[in-house]
Amino acid sequence: MKKRTALLTTFLLLLALLLVACGGGGEEPAANEGSTTTTEETTNEEATNEEATNEETTTEETGEADCASEEVFCVGLVTDVGEIDDKSFNQSAWEGVKRAEAELGAKIDFIETKDAKDYATNIGLFADNGYDVIVTVGFALGEATAEAAAAHPDIFFIGVDQFQAWPFDDDASNDLPNLAGLIFPEDKAGFLAGALAGMMTESNTIAAVLGTDLVPPVVAFKEGYEAGARFVNPDINIISTYHPGGLDVAFTDPEWGASTAKQAIDQGADVVFGAGGKTGNGAIIEVANHEGVYCIGVDTDQWETVPEAHPCLISSAMKLITPGVFDLISAAKDGNFPAGNFVGEVGLAPFHDFDSVIPQEVKDRLNEIDTGLRDGSIETGYNPGG
Repeated sequence: MKKRTALLTTFLLLLALLLVACGGGGEEPAANEGSTTTTEETTNEEATNEEATNEETTTEETGEADCASEEVFCVGLVTDVGEIDDKSFNQSAWEGVKRAEAELGAKIDFIETKDAKDYATNIGLFADNGYDVIVTVGFALGEATAEAAAAHPDIFFIGVDQFQAWPFDDDASNDLPNLAGLIFPEDKAGFLAGALAGMMTESNTIAAVLGTDLVPPVVAFKEGYEAGARFVNPDINIISTYHPGGLDVAFTDPEWGASTAKQAIDQGADVVFGAGGKTGNGAIIEVANHEGVYCIGVDTDQWETVPEAHPCLISSAMKLITPGVFDLISAAKDGNFPAGNFVGEVGLAPFHDFDSVIPQEVKDRLNEIDTGLRDGSIETGYNPGG
Protein backbone atom coordinates (compact mmCIF):
# COMPACT_ATOMS: atom_id res chain seq x y z
CA MET A 1 0.00 0.00 0.00
CA LYS A 2 2.77 2.39 0.96
CA LYS A 3 4.63 1.40 -2.21
CA ARG A 4 1.60 2.13 -4.41
CA THR A 5 1.11 5.47 -2.61
CA ALA A 6 4.74 6.40 -3.18
CA LEU A 7 4.50 5.49 -6.86
CA LEU A 8 1.37 7.59 -7.25
CA THR A 9 3.02 10.53 -5.54
CA THR A 10 6.07 10.24 -7.78
CA PHE A 11 3.85 10.08 -10.88
CA LEU A 12 1.96 13.23 -9.82
CA LEU A 13 5.19 15.10 -9.22
CA LEU A 14 6.54 14.15 -12.65
CA LEU A 15 3.28 15.20 -14.28
CA ALA A 16 3.44 18.57 -12.52
CA LEU A 17 7.00 19.15 -13.68
CA LEU A 18 6.02 18.21 -17.26
CA LEU A 19 3.10 20.64 -17.22
CA VAL A 20 5.33 23.43 -15.93
CA ALA A 21 7.93 22.73 -18.62
CA CYS A 22 5.32 22.76 -21.43
CA GLY A 23 3.15 25.55 -20.07
CA GLY A 24 3.87 28.95 -18.46
CA GLY A 25 7.61 28.40 -18.34
CA GLY A 26 7.69 28.29 -22.20
CA GLU A 27 5.84 31.63 -22.67
CA GLU A 28 8.05 33.79 -20.49
CA PRO A 29 11.32 33.38 -22.47
CA ALA A 30 9.42 33.97 -25.72
CA ALA A 31 7.97 37.16 -24.28
CA ASN A 32 11.34 38.24 -22.94
CA GLU A 33 13.02 37.52 -26.28
CA GLY A 34 10.46 39.60 -28.15
CA SER A 35 10.74 42.43 -25.65
CA THR A 36 14.51 42.34 -25.76
CA THR A 37 14.56 42.46 -29.58
CA THR A 38 12.12 45.37 -29.65
CA THR A 39 14.15 47.25 -27.09
CA GLU A 40 17.38 46.72 -29.04
CA GLU A 41 15.77 47.80 -32.35
CA THR A 42 14.28 50.90 -30.76
CA THR A 43 17.55 51.77 -29.09
CA ASN A 44 19.51 51.33 -32.34
CA GLU A 45 16.94 53.31 -34.35
CA GLU A 46 16.93 56.14 -31.81
CA ALA A 47 20.71 56.18 -31.79
CA THR A 48 20.81 56.30 -35.60
CA ASN A 49 18.22 59.08 -35.71
CA GLU A 50 20.06 60.99 -33.01
CA GLU A 51 23.32 60.64 -34.95
CA ALA A 52 21.68 61.87 -38.15
CA THR A 53 20.01 64.74 -36.32
CA ASN A 54 23.25 65.73 -34.62
CA GLU A 55 25.14 65.52 -37.92
CA GLU A 56 22.53 67.62 -39.73
CA THR A 57 22.39 70.17 -36.95
CA THR A 58 26.17 70.36 -36.77
CA THR A 59 26.45 70.92 -40.52
CA GLU A 60 23.84 73.65 -40.52
CA GLU A 61 25.18 75.32 -37.40
CA THR A 62 28.73 75.22 -38.78
CA GLY A 63 27.62 76.92 -42.02
CA GLU A 64 25.70 79.57 -40.11
CA ALA A 65 28.54 80.09 -37.65
CA ASP A 66 31.04 80.57 -40.48
CA CYS A 67 29.07 83.34 -42.18
CA ALA A 68 27.97 84.90 -38.90
CA SER A 69 31.60 85.21 -37.84
CA GLU A 70 33.31 88.55 -38.41
CA GLU A 71 36.37 86.68 -39.63
CA VAL A 72 34.48 85.08 -42.55
CA PHE A 73 33.25 87.20 -45.47
CA CYS A 74 30.37 85.47 -47.26
CA VAL A 75 28.87 86.38 -50.63
CA GLY A 76 25.81 84.67 -52.07
CA LEU A 77 24.29 85.05 -55.53
CA VAL A 78 20.69 84.42 -56.58
CA THR A 79 20.13 83.99 -60.30
CA ASP A 80 17.17 85.07 -62.30
CA VAL A 81 15.20 82.18 -63.81
CA GLY A 82 17.87 80.19 -65.61
CA GLU A 83 21.18 78.50 -64.94
CA ILE A 84 24.37 79.92 -63.47
CA ASP A 85 26.24 78.85 -66.61
CA ASP A 86 23.93 80.58 -69.09
CA LYS A 87 26.99 81.93 -70.95
CA SER A 88 25.50 85.39 -70.54
CA PHE A 89 23.94 87.43 -67.76
CA ASN A 90 23.91 85.11 -64.73
CA GLN A 91 27.33 83.71 -65.56
CA SER A 92 28.89 87.17 -65.91
CA ALA A 93 27.65 88.16 -62.45
CA TRP A 94 28.88 84.86 -60.98
CA GLU A 95 32.34 85.52 -62.44
CA GLY A 96 32.40 88.73 -60.42
CA VAL A 97 31.54 86.79 -57.26
CA LYS A 98 34.22 84.20 -58.03
CA ARG A 99 36.72 87.02 -58.41
CA ALA A 100 35.79 88.09 -54.87
CA GLU A 101 36.62 84.57 -53.73
CA ALA A 102 40.01 84.68 -55.44
CA GLU A 103 41.03 88.23 -54.50
CA LEU A 104 39.15 88.94 -51.27
CA GLY A 105 39.04 85.46 -49.75
CA ALA A 106 35.25 85.42 -49.75
CA LYS A 107 33.24 82.29 -49.05
CA ILE A 108 30.79 82.10 -51.97
CA ASP A 109 27.72 80.18 -53.07
CA PHE A 110 24.81 80.54 -55.49
CA ILE A 111 21.16 79.56 -55.81
CA GLU A 112 19.59 79.00 -59.24
CA THR A 113 16.02 80.29 -59.36
CA LYS A 114 13.67 77.86 -61.09
CA ASP A 115 10.45 79.80 -60.60
CA ALA A 116 9.92 83.54 -60.21
CA LYS A 117 7.75 82.99 -57.15
CA ASP A 118 10.87 81.78 -55.31
CA TYR A 119 12.86 85.02 -55.54
CA ALA A 120 12.19 86.12 -51.95
CA THR A 121 12.66 82.61 -50.55
CA ASN A 122 16.02 82.17 -52.27
CA ILE A 123 17.27 85.54 -51.08
CA GLY A 124 16.07 84.68 -47.59
CA LEU A 125 18.15 81.50 -47.49
CA PHE A 126 21.36 83.54 -47.71
CA ALA A 127 20.06 86.25 -45.36
CA ASP A 128 19.06 83.74 -42.68
CA ASN A 129 22.50 82.11 -42.88
CA GLY A 130 24.29 85.37 -42.10
CA TYR A 131 25.82 86.19 -45.49
CA ASP A 132 27.53 89.58 -45.68
CA VAL A 133 26.70 90.39 -49.30
CA ILE A 134 23.85 89.07 -51.47
CA VAL A 135 23.93 89.60 -55.23
CA THR A 136 20.67 89.21 -57.14
CA VAL A 137 20.72 89.07 -60.92
CA GLY A 138 18.11 90.66 -63.11
CA PHE A 139 15.44 93.32 -63.25
CA ALA A 140 12.74 90.89 -62.14
CA LEU A 141 14.33 90.44 -58.69
CA GLY A 142 14.27 94.17 -57.96
CA GLU A 143 11.29 94.33 -55.63
CA ALA A 144 12.22 91.18 -53.69
CA THR A 145 15.79 92.47 -53.30
CA ALA A 146 14.66 95.86 -52.01
CA GLU A 147 12.29 94.26 -49.52
CA ALA A 148 15.05 91.96 -48.27
CA ALA A 149 17.43 94.91 -47.92
CA ALA A 150 14.87 96.76 -45.83
CA ALA A 151 14.40 93.70 -43.62
CA HIS A 152 18.15 93.04 -43.22
CA PRO A 153 19.94 96.39 -42.78
CA ASP A 154 23.20 94.68 -41.75
CA ILE A 155 23.55 92.86 -45.09
CA PHE A 156 24.72 94.53 -48.30
CA PHE A 157 22.62 93.85 -51.39
CA ILE A 158 23.71 94.26 -55.00
CA GLY A 159 20.93 94.21 -57.59
CA VAL A 160 22.26 93.70 -61.10
CA ASP A 161 20.12 95.58 -63.63
CA GLN A 162 17.94 96.96 -60.83
CA PHE A 163 17.37 100.70 -60.94
CA GLN A 164 17.02 101.98 -57.39
CA ALA A 165 13.89 103.99 -56.82
CA TRP A 166 12.24 101.71 -54.27
CA PRO A 167 9.41 101.79 -53.42
CA PHE A 168 9.39 103.07 -56.97
CA ASP A 169 8.96 106.80 -56.50
CA ASP A 170 11.36 109.66 -57.18
CA ASP A 171 11.95 110.46 -53.52
CA ALA A 172 13.11 107.02 -52.41
CA SER A 173 16.17 106.31 -54.57
CA ASN A 174 18.58 106.33 -51.62
CA ASP A 175 16.36 105.24 -48.75
CA LEU A 176 18.26 101.97 -48.36
CA PRO A 177 21.94 102.55 -47.58
CA ASN A 178 22.69 98.82 -47.86
CA LEU A 179 21.32 98.44 -51.41
CA ALA A 180 23.07 99.30 -54.68
CA GLY A 181 21.71 98.79 -58.15
CA LEU A 182 24.34 97.90 -60.76
CA ILE A 183 22.92 99.43 -63.92
CA PHE A 184 24.27 100.03 -67.40
CA PRO A 185 23.57 102.35 -70.33
CA GLU A 186 22.49 99.46 -72.56
CA ASP A 187 21.31 101.90 -75.19
CA LYS A 188 24.92 102.98 -75.74
CA ALA A 189 26.17 99.40 -76.06
CA GLY A 190 23.30 98.67 -78.43
CA PHE A 191 24.08 101.84 -80.40
CA LEU A 192 27.64 100.65 -81.02
CA ALA A 193 26.39 97.19 -82.04
CA GLY A 194 23.86 98.75 -84.41
CA ALA A 195 26.49 101.01 -85.95
CA LEU A 196 28.71 97.98 -86.55
CA ALA A 197 25.81 96.07 -88.10
CA GLY A 198 24.79 99.04 -90.22
CA MET A 199 28.29 99.34 -91.68
CA MET A 200 28.86 95.60 -92.20
CA THR A 201 25.58 94.69 -93.90
CA GLU A 202 25.57 94.07 -97.62
CA SER A 203 21.87 93.28 -97.97
CA ASN A 204 20.89 96.47 -96.14
CA THR A 205 18.72 94.38 -93.79
CA ILE A 206 19.71 93.54 -90.23
CA ALA A 207 17.86 91.90 -87.34
CA ALA A 208 17.64 91.71 -83.56
CA VAL A 209 16.34 88.66 -81.63
CA LEU A 210 15.42 89.85 -78.16
CA GLY A 211 14.16 88.79 -74.77
CA THR A 212 10.96 90.28 -73.40
CA ASP A 213 10.08 93.96 -73.61
CA LEU A 214 8.96 93.66 -69.96
CA VAL A 215 12.62 94.19 -69.04
CA PRO A 216 13.81 97.79 -69.58
CA PRO A 217 17.47 96.88 -70.33
CA VAL A 218 16.32 94.69 -73.23
CA VAL A 219 14.27 97.57 -74.60
CA ALA A 220 17.31 99.83 -74.20
CA PHE A 221 19.47 97.39 -76.18
CA LYS A 222 16.88 97.24 -78.96
CA GLU A 223 16.31 101.00 -79.17
CA GLY A 224 20.04 101.70 -79.12
CA TYR A 225 20.72 99.05 -81.77
CA GLU A 226 18.18 100.52 -84.15
CA ALA A 227 19.36 104.09 -83.51
CA GLY A 228 23.02 103.18 -84.07
CA ALA A 229 22.24 101.39 -87.33
CA ARG A 230 20.25 104.36 -88.64
CA PHE A 231 22.96 106.77 -87.47
CA VAL A 232 25.41 105.25 -89.98
CA ASN A 233 22.87 104.02 -92.53
CA PRO A 234 19.60 106.01 -92.53
CA ASP A 235 17.85 103.80 -95.12
CA ILE A 236 18.58 100.47 -93.44
CA ASN A 237 15.82 97.86 -92.94
CA ILE A 238 15.66 96.50 -89.38
CA ILE A 239 13.76 93.41 -88.20
CA SER A 240 13.47 93.43 -84.39
CA THR A 241 11.54 90.69 -82.60
CA TYR A 242 10.76 90.37 -78.87
CA HIS A 243 10.04 86.98 -77.32
CA PRO A 244 6.26 86.72 -76.85
CA GLY A 245 6.49 84.98 -73.44
CA GLY A 246 6.85 86.30 -69.93
CA LEU A 247 9.83 86.60 -67.62
CA ASP A 248 9.79 82.88 -66.85
CA VAL A 249 10.57 81.80 -70.43
CA ALA A 250 11.77 84.78 -72.46
CA PHE A 251 15.45 84.26 -71.64
CA THR A 252 15.56 80.45 -71.64
CA ASP A 253 14.18 79.60 -75.07
CA PRO A 254 17.05 78.93 -77.49
CA GLU A 255 14.76 77.07 -79.88
CA TRP A 256 12.59 80.17 -80.37
CA GLY A 257 15.74 82.28 -80.72
CA ALA A 258 17.05 79.98 -83.43
CA SER A 259 13.81 79.84 -85.40
CA THR A 260 13.36 83.63 -85.17
CA ALA A 261 16.90 84.23 -86.40
CA LYS A 262 16.31 81.87 -89.33
CA GLN A 263 13.12 83.73 -90.25
CA ALA A 264 15.04 87.01 -90.28
CA ILE A 265 17.76 85.49 -92.48
CA ASP A 266 15.07 84.18 -94.83
CA GLN A 267 13.84 87.80 -95.06
CA GLY A 268 17.29 89.00 -96.13
CA ALA A 269 19.01 89.89 -92.84
CA ASP A 270 22.77 89.36 -93.01
CA VAL A 271 23.62 90.64 -89.50
CA VAL A 272 21.72 89.38 -86.43
CA PHE A 273 22.00 90.76 -82.89
CA GLY A 274 21.03 88.21 -80.19
CA ALA A 275 20.09 89.88 -76.89
CA GLY A 276 18.24 87.63 -74.48
CA GLY A 277 20.22 85.12 -72.44
CA LYS A 278 19.92 81.58 -73.76
CA THR A 279 17.26 82.79 -76.19
CA GLY A 280 19.77 85.14 -77.79
CA ASN A 281 22.41 82.41 -77.70
CA GLY A 282 20.09 80.21 -79.74
CA ALA A 283 19.86 82.98 -82.31
CA ILE A 284 23.58 83.50 -82.81
CA ILE A 285 24.28 79.77 -82.86
CA GLU A 286 21.70 79.43 -85.62
CA VAL A 287 23.34 82.25 -87.57
CA ALA A 288 26.63 80.35 -87.40
CA ASN A 289 25.05 77.74 -89.65
CA HIS A 290 24.44 80.26 -92.45
CA GLU A 291 27.36 81.27 -94.60
CA GLY A 292 27.77 84.98 -95.25
CA VAL A 293 25.73 86.12 -92.22
CA TYR A 294 27.27 87.89 -89.22
CA CYS A 295 26.08 87.77 -85.63
CA ILE A 296 26.62 90.03 -82.61
CA GLY A 297 26.44 88.79 -79.01
CA VAL A 298 25.40 90.54 -75.82
CA ASP A 299 26.25 91.24 -72.17
CA THR A 300 29.71 89.68 -72.19
CA ASP A 301 32.33 88.82 -74.81
CA GLN A 302 30.47 85.81 -76.12
CA TRP A 303 33.47 84.70 -78.16
CA GLU A 304 34.68 83.30 -74.82
CA THR A 305 31.37 81.77 -73.78
CA VAL A 306 29.56 80.62 -76.94
CA PRO A 307 32.21 78.98 -79.13
CA GLU A 308 29.47 77.54 -81.36
CA ALA A 309 28.95 81.09 -82.67
CA HIS A 310 32.58 81.60 -83.76
CA PRO A 311 31.81 81.25 -87.48
CA CYS A 312 29.65 84.40 -87.40
CA LEU A 313 30.50 86.36 -84.21
CA ILE A 314 32.07 89.68 -85.17
CA SER A 315 31.65 91.28 -81.73
CA SER A 316 29.40 91.56 -78.66
CA ALA A 317 27.60 94.49 -77.05
CA MET A 318 29.14 94.20 -73.61
CA LYS A 319 27.91 95.25 -70.22
CA LEU A 320 30.95 94.91 -67.98
CA ILE A 321 29.00 93.02 -65.33
CA THR A 322 31.88 91.02 -63.87
CA PRO A 323 34.04 94.01 -62.83
CA GLY A 324 30.96 95.93 -61.71
CA VAL A 325 29.85 93.14 -59.36
CA PHE A 326 33.37 92.70 -58.01
CA ASP A 327 33.84 96.44 -57.42
CA LEU A 328 30.64 96.63 -55.37
CA ILE A 329 31.53 93.53 -53.32
CA SER A 330 34.96 95.00 -52.64
CA ALA A 331 33.38 98.31 -51.59
CA ALA A 332 31.07 96.45 -49.19
CA LYS A 333 34.01 94.65 -47.62
CA ASP A 334 35.99 97.90 -47.26
CA GLY A 335 33.08 99.83 -45.77
CA ASN A 336 32.69 102.17 -48.75
CA PHE A 337 29.46 100.81 -50.17
CA PRO A 338 27.84 103.22 -52.67
CA ALA A 339 24.11 102.96 -52.05
CA GLY A 340 21.70 103.88 -54.83
CA ASN A 341 22.59 103.44 -58.47
CA PHE A 342 26.08 102.38 -59.56
CA VAL A 343 26.60 102.80 -63.30
CA GLY A 344 28.83 100.21 -64.93
CA GLU A 345 30.79 100.44 -68.17
CA VAL A 346 29.72 99.23 -71.62
CA GLY A 347 31.50 98.73 -74.91
CA LEU A 348 32.09 96.47 -77.90
CA ALA A 349 34.05 93.25 -77.49
CA PRO A 350 37.16 92.60 -79.62
CA PHE A 351 36.62 91.37 -83.18
CA HIS A 352 38.80 88.29 -82.59
CA ASP A 353 39.12 86.21 -85.78
CA PHE A 354 37.18 88.86 -87.71
CA ASP A 355 39.66 91.64 -86.95
CA SER A 356 41.05 91.48 -90.47
CA VAL A 357 37.53 91.34 -91.93
CA ILE A 358 36.40 94.61 -90.32
CA PRO A 359 37.61 97.47 -92.56
CA GLN A 360 39.79 100.10 -90.90
CA GLU A 361 37.31 102.84 -91.78
CA VAL A 362 34.63 100.92 -89.83
CA LYS A 363 36.92 100.63 -86.82
CA ASP A 364 37.74 104.34 -86.98
CA ARG A 365 34.07 105.28 -87.22
CA LEU A 366 33.23 103.08 -84.24
CA ASN A 367 35.95 104.79 -82.18
CA GLU A 368 34.50 108.18 -83.09
CA ILE A 369 31.01 107.06 -82.13
CA ASP A 370 32.23 105.60 -78.83
CA THR A 371 33.94 108.89 -77.98
CA GLY A 372 30.79 110.82 -78.87
CA LEU A 373 28.62 108.59 -76.70
CA ARG A 374 30.95 109.08 -73.77
CA ASP A 375 31.26 112.85 -74.02
CA GLY A 376 27.60 113.36 -74.85
CA SER A 377 28.08 114.78 -78.32
CA ILE A 378 26.18 111.75 -79.68
CA GLU A 379 22.87 110.76 -78.12
CA THR A 380 21.06 107.50 -78.61
CA GLY A 381 17.60 109.04 -78.37
CA TYR A 382 16.52 106.37 -75.90
CA ASN A 383 14.07 107.65 -73.29
CA PRO A 384 13.53 105.20 -70.39
CA GLY A 385 10.34 106.96 -69.38
CA GLY A 386 8.98 107.03 -72.89
